[in-house]
Amino acid sequence: MSEEITELPEREGMDYDVVVVGAGPAGLAAAIRLKQVAPDLSVVVIEKGSEPGAHILSGAVIDPIGLDKLLPAWRTQDDAPLKTQVHDDQFYLLNEKGGTRLPNVLMPKLMNNHGNFIGSLANVVRFLASEAENLGVEIYPGFAGAEILYGENGEVTGVATGDMGVGRDGKPKDSFTRGMELRGKYTLFAEGARGSLTKQVLAKYDLCASSDVQKFGIGFKELWRIPKEKHKPGLVQHSFGWPLQSDTGGGSFLYHFEDGLVSIGFVVHLNYSNPTLSPFDEFQRFKCHPMIAPTLEGGERLAYGARALTEGGWQSVPKLVFPGGALLGCAAGFMNVPRIKGSHNAILSGILAADHVAAALAEGRSYDEVTAYDAAWRASEIGRDLKPVRNVKPLWSKYGTYLGAALGGLDMWTNSLFGFSFFGTQSHGKPDYACLKPLSEVTPIVYPKLTQKPAFDKLSSVFVSNTNHEEDQPVHLRLTDPSIPIERNLPIYGEPARLYCPAGVYEVVYGDEEAKSDPRFVINAQNCVHCKTCDIKDPAQNITWVPPEGSGGPNYPNM
Repeated sequence: MSEEITELPEREGMDYDVVVVGAGPAGLAAAIRLKQVAPDLSVVVIEKGSEPGAHILSGAVIDPIGLDKLLPAWRTQDDAPLKTQVHDDQFYLLNEKGGTRLPNVLMPKLMNNHGNFIGSLANVVRFLASEAENLGVEIYPGFAGAEILYGENGEVTGVATGDMGVGRDGKPKDSFTRGMELRGKYTLFAEGARGSLTKQVLAKYDLCASSDVQKFGIGFKELWRIPKEKHKPGLVQHSFGWPLQSDTGGGSFLYHFEDGLVSIGFVVHLNYSNPTLSPFDEFQRFKCHPMIAPTLEGGERLAYGARALTEGGWQSVPKLVFPGGALLGCAAGFMNVPRIKGSHNAILSGILAADHVAAALAEGRSYDEVTAYDAAWRASEIGRDLKPVRNVKPLWSKYGTYLGAALGGLDMWTNSLFGFSFFGTQSHGKPDYACLKPLSEVTPIVYPKLTQKPAFDKLSSVFVSNTNHEEDQPVHLRLTDPSIPIERNLPIYGEPARLYCPAGVYEVVYGDEEAKSDPRFVINAQNCVHCKTCDIKDPAQNITWVPPEGSGGPNYPNM
């Protein structure tokens, strides 16, 4: 940033026992649990969205195990956020013209969704935020963690929120306001998948030294209201296969819940190899499938969003603790891939971390490693959830959709019934960014033009995500080397950022479109829905996502 910024006075600060970064299920569960076991502790939660839930996106079929443990009476409360229980659980293998329903009896017991709830994770988060505030937790929405604060010995001592009112040129505007230092004896990072501060602590403390590489997916979701005669509250439908090719992992969901609402979504594993693949277009094709489109016909799309998912599971969870802090939820990688669920483990991790942090504080400790939390998770409900499914993702990646999914199913059965695996613990191999092949080695994917509902284009989709950013601010998608997109990524890969981004952020614009000459790389940062896919998938690892000013980004209503 400019010299003017460095000459500004020190930030003002506030001191707490515990600082929590991220008002998602994990962060809020930790805050609630801390106040439950030690009401006198001072706890603050910061959230980059305009309100808790504004940046939350999930399917969501929610396993209530976490809520039941955190707030045992939640089901009896008037403002209980989940009302629709699963009563019909369907799995399909799709082909281009139809599909085959897989008998439920073939599915391992752990894949059974009966007893789970369908609803909005954003509404669950708003419910948790209200519970936290009732207990005395301070929550500051619209304030992103922009910088980690360190002590003299390299320990984390808190975070600083971002400065407001900085112009595109990096200089302060008339509206400039300095960020705030929030200092804590322990700082808990609950930023979700690929959090910007989490990424820094993983590197600084080498937390991944003993774990497998982390893997990711990109998940799309739309919220629709459909005609009453088509609505089947409690129906959960999952599928895999078409439209993805067999060497590309992913799948779909379609959930019916209250008020005529359905959630429809699509996940593409980000270790795909063909740089011409467009996850957004695969989602649009899926919605037009003859077994899917009739459900949406006559309906109205209410919202759209996209978000990266952590998919590495058991073997990819890093060391969770470091001097002065810990990782929670999807920042730690606690998603169960075959179940397409992570919120229950996020809540459980918040509870587990809070119990151990509260115990440390009671002993008079601060700024050290809460090693008991890291030692406890594998034997907890989280570990029991993740260990039996640890090979599903790597087997799918290694052997493709059909054989890989079958082997993954077999492995879940043997783990569930006998507690062992024929495959041991499989490795995930290369990180996702290293999986792309050059254009010269692939057959380009040509997507049909889909011009009618239920398909939509990217820009109209971004519109219903309610995404907004202050335009006169530094671009929050930073290129380490601005020459790489055109000089390297374009000739080798066709610049895949223009395709893997779900919001039309990245474009290659030509001076002469017909001759494809004089190309320029354009970043439309105001479109960004904060999915973090570019930070994960760029083959040169040249893009770094950092928080934009204030509450910028999507404003999801009840995603």
